[in-house]
Formats: sequence, structure tokens, C-alpha cells
Amino acid sequence: MRMGLAIDAACDLSQAFLEQHDIAVMPITVKIDRETFMDDRKPSELQRFIDRRLGSRSHSAETEPCPVEEVQKLFLEKLVLEQDCVFCLTITATRSPINEHVNKASFAILKNYRHVREQAGILGPFMMRVVDTRNIFAGAAPAVYEASRMIAAGEAPATIRERLLHIANHSYGYMLPRDLYYLRARAKTKNDRSVSLFSAMLGSALDIKPILRCFRGETGPVGKVRGFEQGAEALFGYVARRVRAGLLVPMVCVSYGGDLAVLAHLPGYTELRAACEECSVALMEAPMSITGMVNVGEGAVTVGLAAEEHEADF
Repeated sequence: MRMGLAIDAACDLSQAFLEQHDIAVMPITVKIDRETFMDDRKPSELQRFIDRRLGSRSHSAETEPCPVEEVQKLFLEKLVLEQDCVFCLTITATRSPINEHVNKASFAILKNYRHVREQAGILGPFMMRVVDTRNIFAGAAPAVYEASRMIAAGEAPATIRERLLHIANHSYGYMLPRDLYYLRARAKTKNDRSVSLFSAMLGSALDIKPILRCFRGETGPVGKVRGFEQGAEALFGYVARRVRAGLLVPMVCVSYGGDLAVLAHLPGYTELRAACEECSVALMEAPMSITGMVNVGEGAVTVGLAAEEHEADF
């Protein structure tokens, strides 16, 4: 059985990983002032956004997740012809309507795929499984990584789906923002109270940064640090400790809203890299999606891992 993967563009993964596993990306349209960007994780469009230096004023941008009709088109014109089973992984349904769009599209896809496949001379049924990773940005990466590993190992679809649901329930996404005013301005447009005005004012005045966590679809602060660099050192040090304590998926994904070369120069990153090498854990570096930068601001760091349930200890 031919099995494949599809993700939405807000799942942060490296381009090399996407190409290696032939992962389809459901794009997100981003409109900023009079400019439109197609967030499809393609390096060229991502670089165009960064080069235009829109991060400081994109908090009022409009984002449009791949609509139901486009999801249907992607599957019926491409994926049902190339695969016999596709796992479609999305960021948490509590933060984006894309999961709802994919589920709605699945009804028409499963109703109409037979005719499409028969015309192409392809016999047999097609299966589609939609999985909510219950996380955002780099936090969605562990489930996608595990799905690719299990597909390569030839595991049965039912086994893969059960495992992915378990990983989704044990995935942790951490974020360190640079600009609290930007984060609050964007959150306000989406009626999100994760960062209050008082916290933003206090944080900016004292250079205090929150460390935010997404777990099982819920997002909130789990720590605070003084200064971005100290925050990076605290976050990477914490993740290094989690790596040494043992992970459910042998990978950590770090995404950055800008030039990835910056990561190597952040305090604590060398320690994280050493911990991953020591424990045979893959360390994936991924550019933050345009959608991610629009929502949390350029220069933010997010980290994703899957582990047994635990309390953050920053």
C-alpha cells in the first residue's frame, strides 16, 4: 500500500524533510496591506516575506487557511492518484479552522475518489485519515516525524493513526517571542488573551519575556525570563534536560522566524545540540512559516518535542 503525508503550512518542518518524504503542503494565503503571500513553505516565498521586512506591521494581516474546495482539489487531482492512504496532519483545531476544512473536504474526497482512480486505471480503495496534532508551529513536528518513520517501516494505517493520536496528546510546543507588543496586538485581532496588555507593558519596560507553551491545544505562559538571550538559554537548557530524560519521538524541532543561521549563535543552543547528539536524537532546524511570523512576530523561537506528561520547570 502506498502511503503519504499532507500537512498545513503552519506546521514547521525543514524543506529538506518535506522533500525527502514527499509531503504535500496545504497552503495558507496571507494578505498584508496590498500584498498577498502564498504560505506554502517554499523558501522563495518565505524569503520574499523576510526581504520585504513586513514583520513589524503584519499583526493586522489576514490569513486564510486552505479552503475546503482547494483541499478537495489537492486530493482529487493529485493525492488520490499517487497514494492509497494519506495521513493529513494539521495544527491544533483550537487555533485554526484548517482541521475543520480538511474534515469537511474528506466527505467529498471519499465520495468521488473512485471515479478519478478508475479513469487513471488505479484499482483498490483510497483512505484518508485526518489527525489534529493539538499543537502549533514546531510543536506539530514530532507527530509528522513519527508518521514518516512508521510509513517507512510499513506499519498498518490503523497502527499509525493510533500512535499519532498518542503522540499528539504528548506533544509540547514552546515559544519565546521577541516583541510582546506585537504579540499582544496580533492576539487582540484574534480575540486571544494569552498575553495581556499589562503583561506586555511590564515585559517591555523590564525586558521580561514569557515562555509560552502549547499542550493539547491550550496555550499559556509557563515561565518568564529577563531578556531574549537569557530566555533562549533557559529554553534550550530546559529542552536539553527533556532530551536526556527521554522522548517519545527521537527528534526535537526548532523553528525560527528569520535567518536560521541565528540559532547557532543563541545562548544554550550548543548545549541542546550536544544533548541531542549524546542521546541520538535528531535536531531539526526549520524556518517559521509566514503564518507563524504574522501571528507571533519575526525573530521568535519555537521548539517542539514529544514526551511523557510533565510539568515545566523554568
